[in-house]
Amino acid sequence: MRKILLPILLSLFFVTGVNAQKWTDAEFRRANTAVNANYLTNEEKNVVMYMNLIRIDGEKFYYTFLEDYINNYNAKVKQYRNYNQLRIARNNSYYTSLLKHLKGIKNLPVYYPNGKLTDLSRSHAQDLNRNNLSTHESSNGDQFSKRISKYFPNKAMSENIDFGFSNSLDIICHLLLDCGVPSLGHRFTLIDQKYKLNTVGVSIQPHPSYTWCAVIDFVALPSADVEEE
Repeated sequence: MRKILLPILLSLFFVTGVNAQKWTDAEFRRANTAVNANYLTNEEKNVVMYMNLIRIDGEKFYYTFLEDYINNYNAKVKQYRNYNQLRIARNNSYYTSLLKHLKGIKNLPVYYPNGKLTDLSRSHAQDLNRNNLSTHESSNGDQFSKRISKYFPNKAMSENIDFGFSNSLDIICHLLLDCGVPSLGHRFTLIDQKYKLNTVGVSIQPHPSYTWCAVIDFVALPSADVEEE
């Protein structure tokens, strides 16, 4: 749950299912828990929304938004001579395993944004940018658990970091596929049930080496303490 997804060119299994499943207005309303979180940018709000859509109906997300992501990615890299190496392929084990995991994801509790947790996410993303780092460890040596525990003591927590993308759908699909990460830690954080994670902080910031970095922090709070903003 604590590893970083680096900005590599992915080789994935391409979805051939017809993009016929539609999301309802009610599902979007339920997913859009960050709509009034004025401390988030629109793209950061959409990060929360896409995470929640996965939790509302994982298989539907697989056949709709994830398919859009893959189609767009393949179209972008088609201009390159090594397209066959860059494109999202059909036989990648990370992609084939994803459908198995998402088939069981239906109507899970959604994530709610939190202002203080977002402050921590933003501080770390800015630290990564300022010091050209690509790690969960702060420039002063603090691990993410120490940073978060200062304000959220004795809580289950996790952190996902993505490099190379500023678009919310790209960020979430990149983390969800989790290619090159055998533990699938980013994927399992997004679809968490074990640790009851329910609260998130999000920050997307520039990065000198990877252009962009996105820090998403998660904690499990008692229901009464979850901010419905």
